Amino acid sequence: MILLTPTSAFFQDANKLFLNEQAKWVHLKEFARKNAANALSVSNMVMGMASILCSLNGQNHAACWLVLIGYLLDLADGAVARQLNACSALGAKLDDFADFTTFGIATSLILRTPSLLDNILCMLYVLSVFTRLCFFSSGIPFMYRGLPCIYSSAILVCVSLLTGGNMAVLRILAVAMILFMVRQNFYPHDRVLESQAWKKVVYIGGVAMVFCSSFPPACVYYLLWSVSYILFPTTLWSSKV
Repeated sequence: MILLTPTSAFFQDANKLFLNEQAKWVHLKEFARKNAANALSVSNMVMGMASILCSLNGQNHAACWLVLIGYLLDLADGAVARQLNACSALGAKLDDFADFTTFGIATSLILRTPSLLDNILCMLYVLSVFTRLCFFSSGIPFMYRGLPCIYSSAILVCVSLLTGGNMAVLRILAVAMILFMVRQNFYPHDRVLESQAWKKVVYIGGVAMVFCSSFPPACVYYLLWSVSYILFPTTLWSSKV
């Protein structure tokens, strides 16, 4: 069939095919640019759902580990969206849903026991995360109102791993984290991947700890990281420092 086609027509068809392929590639790159951050948010949500399933099956170690992976994904999605100029209302909603799933529901399940009071505490923790995400908008650039739930979650799961799920310690910490989230104090926007080089090193260290280290050093690392944000929010973690 090709042999019967005139040379000029053949090159025209080839050129059209090339242009179509080029246009498809451009559309594909644009789609990837717009949805890279959304993919990270969905991955964070998947980590949260997997953590919930692990908790319900009694695999608390795996459940906590998945929350820490969600911690890294949550810090990355906003940075990727801003760097690619792909911030959107859909992305913001996905981020909130992912945070509520991973740092609200999944984290609260480490507090779950047959005790009625523990179950009430579990529900109160979820409600405090919901309140923090939905109603606490600071209205000030680069500032949060109320402790971001990502840090309260990291503290709880790390302490759970380090203490072997000591409920007495976890109850006290959970109440403290609830108070930090609902007190409406101001905390700086922690643009870890868009700030000083040492913060990027801290993030890379967190990735290495999760995937290349045993859990006690990793838990201490994340615990120090999160506690430092609570104790020295402006001094260390403000993106404007």
